[in-house]
Amino acid sequence: MTRVMIYRRFERFWHWSQALLIFVLLATGFEIHGSYHSLGFAQAVRVHTLAAWALIVLWLFAMFWHVTTGEWRQYIPTRKGLFAVLHYYLVGTFTGAEHPYRKTSKAKHNPLQRLAYLFFKLVVSPVIWASGLLYLFYNDWPAALSGLLALEWVALVHTAAAFAMLVFIIAHVYMATMGRTLTSLIRPMITGYEELDEPPR
Repeated sequence: MTRVMIYRRFERFWHWSQALLIFVLLATGFEIHGSYHSLGFAQAVRVHTLAAWALIVLWLFAMFWHVTTGEWRQYIPTRKGLFAVLHYYLVGTFTGAEHPYRKTSKAKHNPLQRLAYLFFKLVVSPVIWASGLLYLFYNDWPAALSGLLALEWVALVHTAAAFAMLVFIIAHVYMATMGRTLTSLIRPMITGYEELDEPPR
């Protein structure tokens, strides 16, 4: 086993900043929705809007970083080993089986992770941003758009996308605890390093 730099500094900053902002958005979003009361509606809307703009800026930087570093290739889906990974998560993890996927610095994500992250980036994220921006700028909609699109439907789509994001986060956190130890998959996202079957560079 070799100690390998698997997550670079920006990746770790992006991951934890994104996580914090998403939790803020979920918390304030549910308060805006009327699920509970803490900040008050007006303050919750302000915090929600600021966090949303901050996350948009972060994601723009992240997209630029992924394109310029070539890290976007980590998310290209593959069927190779997909069913073995699915079987592991459905059965093997409860029977003490060894994980069938071998992570490397060039292939950090197993086939199931690639599909999940791609779905998050290409479906959940665009839907939540499009509906959120439509919601935010409702008073500026042109008359033609107001006649075609009801605000209630925009709100419903935005809420559904928020629940999809919440489900993704719950699954992500749960699977992050499924390493050799409870924190063995979390530690690399803090230190950047992981013990891998990979020759030193």
